[in-house]
Amino acid sequence: MLDSGDTGPGQARTTTVEKGAFCLARCTCGWTGPARRARSMARDDASAHTTDRHSSATNGTPPPGMPSDQETGRRTR
Repeated sequence: MLDSGDTGPGQARTTTVEKGAFCLARCTCGWTGPARRARSMARDDASAHTTDRHSSATNGTPPPGMPSDQETGRRTR
């Protein structure tokens, strides 16, 4: 399992977890990325999630051109 390292209070932490032949990214906010065969892709998913959802610059607002969870109908945990 790899993780994003030390985080401060109230900050999300991402990890990668191996499940058989697959690797997936997880976040302490409840988000889980898709299962990937390549660890590097799971790490990229975690990095993108952290940047897109937990960046102080966006405050949880998706970047321009990326629909919000409400617009896509996706459920968040």
